[in-house]
Amino acid sequence: MSDNVKLNENKMGYEKMFPLIMSMALPAIFSMTVMALYNIVDSIFVGHLSDGDIALEATSYAYPLQMLMVSFAVGTAVGTNSLISRRLGAGNQKEADLAATHGIILAIFTWILFIIIGIFAVKPFLLVFGCKGATLTYGIQYLSIVLTLSGFSMIQVSIEKSLQATGDMIYPMLFQLVGALTNIIFDPLLIFGIGPFPEMKVMGAAIATVFGQFVGMVFSLIVIFKKKNKIHVSFKNFRLNGKTVKDIYAVGFPSIIMQSIASFMIFGMNAILSAYKSAVTVLGIYFKLQSFVFMPCFGLNQGILPVMGFNYGAKNKKRLYSAMKCGILIALVIMAIGTALFLTIPDKLIALFNDKEYLIATGVPAFRTICLCFMPAAVGIIFISLFQATGKGIRALIISFTRQLIFILPVAFILSRFFELDTVWLSFPIAEISSLILAVILFLQLAKTDFKKLDNNG
Repeated sequence: MSDNVKLNENKMGYEKMFPLIMSMALPAIFSMTVMALYNIVDSIFVGHLSDGDIALEATSYAYPLQMLMVSFAVGTAVGTNSLISRRLGAGNQKEADLAATHGIILAIFTWILFIIIGIFAVKPFLLVFGCKGATLTYGIQYLSIVLTLSGFSMIQVSIEKSLQATGDMIYPMLFQLVGALTNIIFDPLLIFGIGPFPEMKVMGAAIATVFGQFVGMVFSLIVIFKKKNKIHVSFKNFRLNGKTVKDIYAVGFPSIIMQSIASFMIFGMNAILSAYKSAVTVLGIYFKLQSFVFMPCFGLNQGILPVMGFNYGAKNKKRLYSAMKCGILIALVIMAIGTALFLTIPDKLIALFNDKEYLIATGVPAFRTICLCFMPAAVGIIFISLFQATGKGIRALIISFTRQLIFILPVAFILSRFFELDTVWLSFPIAEISSLILAVILFLQLAKTDFKKLDNNG
């Protein structure tokens, strides 16, 4: 055990790896599964409106811009998380506290950006896809609300990631749970007009979402300022510190770009698939459902990221590698379950949203093909987490960039020119396998250089 670990007496430096990761990851996995519920509940309810297929189409076209907002919020928070965990691993409490305080301020700055986007960019964005009539109306209603009021979610996410960097996974889980339950309760009331509430359809779904986020934010603020934590947030005599902001965005900016690439990928896929009837709606349903597979893996990342960041800061290569290996095994199990479900019951999964025959006919072959990417994605996600935790965010960016812009969109475009729709879905597994090969190459380079300099104690 290194001197730094002894000094900090932090469980991330000495506990057995598998029980440690499970103890930290399970609350985060639950939390991210609840977050997936956030993504899916709105669509399930609006899908059962009298014009549910149109409402689903509108939210599918809106999804890329909504994902862009999430990318900025989570990416900045990931940078904060990485910096806090590294500073704690190095025994520097003051700078860890400063990073957490900056995280909240940067979340507010990000909110201002999306207020502007929500006011001025929503309609032009939807018109790019040729949206019109009810589809355009629903899309504007939904996006305008979730973007201009996105600050509730951004502040909550910042606090979540700051607490997770200290090894606290319980409160972040509770923040998500409280917000999701609020959303689930108010969704049917506002969408269908139950009791004293007016029928607001898609607008009601958006209001229920941001109200749930508001409740989660209030809870997180109470915890960070009123409860005893391993980090202390204070705005007294606060001044922006250029070095802290730079250190946060050294990991946070590549993470923002990396996650934003997913938004641009969906934008591009929507443009390619708009030539096929119902394909955009099916893709939107897929992304909502696949979050139940990928979100637990992202929750696993939240459990292992601070462990890897701490042990990298403590220069303990053995525990760094051990965390990576355990993460890969757990991620493979999660993705294997998801693959089995998408292969065996795709029709039932689609019918959760809307059971119209034309959607199921398009969606079943799509789901069975796309899910082939889940297993290679499991390993790739852990490599991305490793790069982020050790301050190598550019490598994580490279993986996502090549997978979602260099690989998937060109492949999908080429396949769409020469083959039927069912073949276009192959672009997903092709891109995921290619990006995994690249991730392995980048890891081996680090193993021979930066990681080789770490101690082997532990």
